[in-house]
Amino acid sequence: MCGILGQINKSDFVNADLFCQMLQTIHHRGPDGNGVYYNENNCLAFGHTRLAFLDLSEAGKQPFISNNEQIIVTFNGEIYNYLELKKELLNSYNFITNTDTEVIIAAYQIWGMEFVNKLKGMFAIAIYDKKINKIFLVRDRFGIKPLYYFYNENHLIFASELKAILAAGLVKKEIDYSSFSDYFVYRYIPSPKTIWKNIYKIPPANYLTFDMDTFSFSL
Repeated sequence: MCGILGQINKSDFVNADLFCQMLQTIHHRGPDGNGVYYNENNCLAFGHTRLAFLDLSEAGKQPFISNNEQIIVTFNGEIYNYLELKKELLNSYNFITNTDTEVIIAAYQIWGMEFVNKLKGMFAIAIYDKKINKIFLVRDRFGIKPLYYFYNENHLIFASELKAILAAGLVKKEIDYSSFSDYFVYRYIPSPKTIWKNIYKIPPANYLTFDMDTFSFSL
C-alpha cells in the first residue's frame, strides 16, 4: 500500500508547506519514504508515500519521471503482469529500474491511454504528460485502490484518502446526506459520491482526463 496526492492550481503557486502537511496525513500508507514533484511554474505538485516491495533501491522512488522527462507518474498498487509487459516494451524503452511504475510510464509512452487495457492488477495512477499538458487519473477495474478528487474553478486535488484533500482547507467537511442514505441501502457509497459534499471518487474501471490549458476535465 502506498499513498498518492496531487494538486493543480489555475493561477497561483502550490503552497509547498501545506502540500507536505497534506502528504503527511497519508504517511501511514507508505512509511518507507516520500517524494514530491513540482512543475516548472509550481502550479502543479505530485506527491507519494512509498511502501517499497519490488525495487527497494532509491531508483524506485516516486513520483517517477520518464527518461525524456516528459511523463511524471505517482502510483499506488501493484501491476501483476508488469514483467510480461516489460518484455514487450524492451525494444522501445530503456528501463533503469525493476519497478512496475516504470513499466506504466513506458506503456503509456508507447500505447497512450490504451495501455490501461493491458494492465492486470490493482491500481490508482496519476499521470502528468507535459507534452500535451494533461493529467490522467486512473482507477483499476474493481476499484480496489481508492482515488478521490475535489475540483472547482481554481483547483484540482486528488488523493488516496479523503483526509488529505480536506487538509488543503479548500472544501468544507459537510456530510452529503444522499450518500449517507445510500450507505444504509447498499452498505457502501456508490461512485462517484463520497460521504463528503464536493469530494468525489473515480469510479472503478474509469479514468479522468484533466486539461491544464482549459482547466477542465472529462470522466
